[in-house]
Amino acid sequence: MDEVKKKELPACPVETTLTLIGDKWKVLILRDLMTGTKRFGELKKCVGNVSQKVLTVQLRAMEANGLVHREVYAEVPPRVEYSLTDLGRSLKPILDAMWSWGENYKSMNE
Repeated sequence: MDEVKKKELPACPVETTLTLIGDKWKVLILRDLMTGTKRFGELKKCVGNVSQKVLTVQLRAMEANGLVHREVYAEVPPRVEYSLTDLGRSLKPILDAMWSWGENYKSMNE
């Protein structure tokens, strides 16, 4: 998904949220960046079985939508770090609710 422009956002707030973070990988990226800044390789290990290409595409989309900040350091080799913006961090209550719901679901089905 390319940058979501305000004029393209759905009227429904739930649909708007899903448009921005509804992808499995985006939610996992958010989860792993909640603990702090990570380099690309660290993030790839944390997120799990995601290809480099898919992770790159998801990070670029999240950066374009203002959820993730990408910092490039002028070093050899170049170092790139990713962190959440204030907007990205504001999704913490949603992720916490998803965590709680998942825990409850798992306990009911054991």
